[in-house]
Amino acid sequence: MTAHQDQLVVEAFSGQAEEWDRALADLPGATVCHLHGWKDVMEDALGHRSHFWVARDPDGAIAGLLPLVRVRSRLFGDYLVSMPFLNDGGPIGTDPARRALASKAADLAGELGVELLELRSRVALEETPLSTNARKLTVLKTLPGTTEELWENGIKSKTRSQIRRPMKEGMVVEVGLEQLDAFYDVFGTTMRDLGTPVLPKKFFRAIADVLPDEVVFLVVRHEGTAVAAACCLTYGPELEITWAGSSRAHQKMAPNMLLYWGVMEEAVKRGVTLFNFGRCSPGSGTHRFKRQWESEDLPLPWLQWSRSGVASTPTPTGTKYQVATAAWQRLPVPVTNVIGPPLSRLIP
Repeated sequence: MTAHQDQLVVEAFSGQAEEWDRALADLPGATVCHLHGWKDVMEDALGHRSHFWVARDPDGAIAGLLPLVRVRSRLFGDYLVSMPFLNDGGPIGTDPARRALASKAADLAGELGVELLELRSRVALEETPLSTNARKLTVLKTLPGTTEELWENGIKSKTRSQIRRPMKEGMVVEVGLEQLDAFYDVFGTTMRDLGTPVLPKKFFRAIADVLPDEVVFLVVRHEGTAVAAACCLTYGPELEITWAGSSRAHQKMAPNMLLYWGVMEEAVKRGVTLFNFGRCSPGSGTHRFKRQWESEDLPLPWLQWSRSGVASTPTPTGTKYQVATAAWQRLPVPVTNVIGPPLSRLIP
């Protein structure tokens, strides 16, 4: 450790959620993924044990924090992640505090015997026992102060014409916590079509209950039927579209274009200045879709430690699962929505 790190005390957090969130608000790098409420969501909705750590300076003030969650199963493996199922959550605070927390996470991973420790961060961190894996990136767009300016100057004319198409078809956007069920119907179908198990509905209900001010559900409807939907997370000046889906049957009417425009409109109305499209793989179709919105890439230098050389958390869309993915896509949605959640909660 450096001299600055020697002056820090890294310890398990035993205070109240309010103390954690107050400290979070003053730390550089804070995101919605660092809120204390995720401890309840991960433990109560998904059954995963949490390890929340803080780095304190000599005066006892919090200089950094790190939420960790262990996702363990015989089927998919044993992982310690910050934060699982989300796109951020790695160590934040001063650089010495971040290094001290990363080192503590590596020690804990070794003690627990997990296959992989993964700290999902946006900012690189040197001088730690962890390596960097930049297999993912996120896509960001700066938002203007009004929706009029966003429409006229924030997107290309080609994109505007694609948004007008679902509008001409009579599609409308609805926003609110009451859209949770409609969101899940669309999202569950989309995940089945992708051959991927869907997260439990109680996970999203828990987010709505624990973090009602930070979660936004938005649905695009056509003749009363939900045809595209998103679950977004917001904190401070940023809104991230974290989970989204759209109906393949309505694909020609481009409801996903109205969905993303609707989320951006909502973000501007809330005073948000940074729109986060969420993580994706470089060069993928998802990546190309996100770049058409006059946005910019941000590589994600995730920190990792593995005693056995595990390179990443499992992905059901990987080569290893191709046969299972093809079979999953042929199952009825009511079936996948029953057998999928117990599996997806184990894929961080």
